Amino acid sequence: MPGLSRLAILDDYQGVALTRGPWDRLPEALTIEVFRDTVTDMEALVARLLPFDAILIMRERTPFPRALLERLPNLRLLVTTGARNRSVDLEAAAERGVMVCGTPSFGHPTVDLTWGLILSLMRRIPEQQASLRAGGWQIAPGGSIGSTLEGKVLGVMGLGNLGSRVAKVGQAFGMEVIAWSQNLTAEKAAAAGARLVEKQRLMEEADVVSLHLILSERSRGIVGTEELGRMKRSAFIVNTSRGPLIEQEALVAALTEGRIAGAGIDVFDREPLPPGHPLLAAPNTVLTPHLGYVTEENYAQYFLGAVEAVEAFLAGRPIRELRTG
Repeated sequence: MPGLSRLAILDDYQGVALTRGPWDRLPEALTIEVFRDTVTDMEALVARLLPFDAILIMRERTPFPRALLERLPNLRLLVTTGARNRSVDLEAAAERGVMVCGTPSFGHPTVDLTWGLILSLMRRIPEQQASLRAGGWQIAPGGSIGSTLEGKVLGVMGLGNLGSRVAKVGQAFGMEVIAWSQNLTAEKAAAAGARLVEKQRLMEEADVVSLHLILSERSRGIVGTEELGRMKRSAFIVNTSRGPLIEQEALVAALTEGRIAGAGIDVFDREPLPPGHPLLAAPNTVLTPHLGYVTEENYAQYFLGAVEAVEAFLAGRPIRELRTG
């Protein structure tokens, strides 16, 4: 199998990709170029990527739909961090002879971040820290002095691998856990220590709603005006899954009008989040820049896996190939 000549690493926001993987294992003839920004304009993106026969993409930061793949005739290998990537058109890639491979990854760091957001909201940690650094002491922003988790109700939407882990942490805090998703059964909920309820009841009863659903046409906008309107005024919502699960305008309105107590958001409808995005000005929020998978441990897995994928491709024995179906 002919060798590869140029590898592009996309969307390396922090500029750390080359320090987190054994890139020196790859042939010296393979030129590696790193791009730290995200290009959304199709023409500019095609112009940037056209010379490369191998590309490493970070999760779903830059989608690879059919329209893009069809304009990259030199591309032979596309590696995505993680074991799947719904923003890559695998059928179009296969038709064009582009090998798509994944890497190992950990899901549990998202659980850590979920609870970081919940605790920050419940105990008003960001506001208290900012006040303390400015010379204040035990402020009560908006009249709130924070709440404990014990005895509260945690509502988990999506009780898969991550949702189940979040549920178990909630139990450790002494919370009652309720759960809902389209296909969830009472038996599966009970196995995770949760009680299955209808969606509207989850929104009404939960003191904290945490989303752990896969984004699809069925789940897009699954929390909108109606669902937010059912929440207690004292309740919080946390999203570390995908931004479009929550209707943005409805969330901003609920926050601005004080119809819910607050929101912890790690994922957005547009990423990177552009200046002036409505959520940036929304009150009672803790916002993080899609950090769910951003840890030293995950990056080590990602970039080691990427090197392994290139090596395997060059040896004619591809690994972790992603296929349709």
